[in-house]
Amino acid sequence: MDEKKITPERIRRVVREVLEETTREDAGGKAGKPASGVLAVGADHGGFAFKELLRKYLEQELGLVVKDCGTHGPESVDYPDFALAVARSVASGECEKGIVIDTMGIGSSIAANKVRGIRAALCHDVATARNSRAHNDANVLALGSKVVNSGHARRIVREWLATPFEGGRHAKRVQKIIDAERA
Repeated sequence: MDEKKITPERIRRVVREVLEETTREDAGGKAGKPASGVLAVGADHGGFAFKELLRKYLEQELGLVVKDCGTHGPESVDYPDFALAVARSVASGECEKGIVIDTMGIGSSIAANKVRGIRAALCHDVATARNSRAHNDANVLALGSKVVNSGHARRIVREWLATPFEGGRHAKRVQKIIDAERA
């Protein structure tokens, strides 16, 4: 079997490896802190139906443990409440990574990035998802429910979860972001 070929089995294996790391050394946690292996998801009313489809996909097809940070219905709500809930779950170490969804993804990514230790990336395709993890060590993925369809979102999420941080020359750049938060 070609190890480079993206298959459901390879994705499940890589996602489990990423989420089952035994330590968490990113800006949101302390070195040596156990990783939770839980993925937080949250959306406003504009992303509610999209979140529900994605949550089921993550749990049923990828076999991941998901913390649903809301919203739990289509009634109008404020996106910062749910983006912040996801971001705080990740920053505290309760959840390993997070996904936030609103209509365009912009507001939720801005709100999530206000939480210390969060590097939320608004991604609209597989290339931006891969880059956000490999180069920026993004720990929250932001999606727009009116920007990407659910099938494309699944591909984006799979790639985002399966891509490890490359470190190396990118580590010093991410460190500069972390240092800026502390200033």
